[in-house]
Amino acid sequence: MIKTEKKINELVAEDYVLGYVLHYFGIPFYKYTEETLQAVCRQKGLNMHQVVQELESIRKPSLSQAQLQAYPIEIIIQYLRHAHYRFINQKLPYMARLVEDLSDRCQCQPCLVHDLKILFPLFVEDFIHHIHEEEDTLFKYVLLLHQASKGHYSPGELHYQMQQNSLSRFALEHHDHDDEMRGIREFTRNYYLEPGADLHLQVLFAELQALEDDLKIHAQVEDEILLLKAMRLEQEVREMLRQKAQYN
Repeated sequence: MIKTEKKINELVAEDYVLGYVLHYFGIPFYKYTEETLQAVCRQKGLNMHQVVQELESIRKPSLSQAQLQAYPIEIIIQYLRHAHYRFINQKLPYMARLVEDLSDRCQCQPCLVHDLKILFPLFVEDFIHHIHEEEDTLFKYVLLLHQASKGHYSPGELHYQMQQNSLSRFALEHHDHDDEMRGIREFTRNYYLEPGADLHLQVLFAELQALEDDLKIHAQVEDEILLLKAMRLEQEVREMLRQKAQYN
């Protein structure tokens, strides 16, 4: 239960995820640390009931891998695309703002703050490039196979794409990209902070750790569900084409 008479810094210290919701409503928690949620909502003309509702619903359970396993391949791709959207348009912009707004008051680790402002944008750029490449190649190819399995395909285009693409290669290359956070994790010494670190840094490091956890789950869904289903689908399409060739 969110207590609106609590100070912003107290709420965020109890649950760092609330910082993201406050950001969504235009409340950078690190700029309103000593004000109560009630006062800030009044100051910004926000509907306090709506803000509290969002704060209390932030930890909705996500689909389990067992549930995803039961879904058809096009739904799994839709799920992964939605996750990509959340990473690119919600989580990363929020984290980028946290990094950008890190101030010199974080005196406990000034070199860390300076280097994070250089390293994190590079990570974001590389990560977004990887996501776009994945959607433009792997997802596009798998959906082509799915359509072909339903009888909707151009023989020439399908044959060409199956010659050009290899799910085994996709799997190998994807494995090489599975640890996108390695550089930041090593740089931050596994997200370690000195005792008494500023709340702003504490929230940022908690978000970095949570992003790494999310990416691990995301990679498992791609490796252990999408790619395995796609390989079976590819084999089915090859067999379908082989049988058609026999009758022609």
